[in-house]
Amino acid sequence: MRLLINGQEKQAPPLSTVAELAEWLKLPAFGCAIELNSEVIRRNDHQTTPLKDGDRLEVVRLVGGG
Repeated sequence: MRLLINGQEKQAPPLSTVAELAEWLKLPAFGCAIELNSEVIRRNDHQTTPLKDGDRLEVVRLVGGG
């Protein structure tokens, strides 16, 4: 499966949902936002939001500091 993640083309295994993508990327349970084809996907919808070949994703991780 070909995905464009943060502007870089990636070859991923077959992934069905945004939740599977988050697991594949080893994203933490909290502190991340995922945008799919210019739409932010709510965490509650990760399990039911499908992915397809060629999707464009932006993954943002929150960073604390001071």
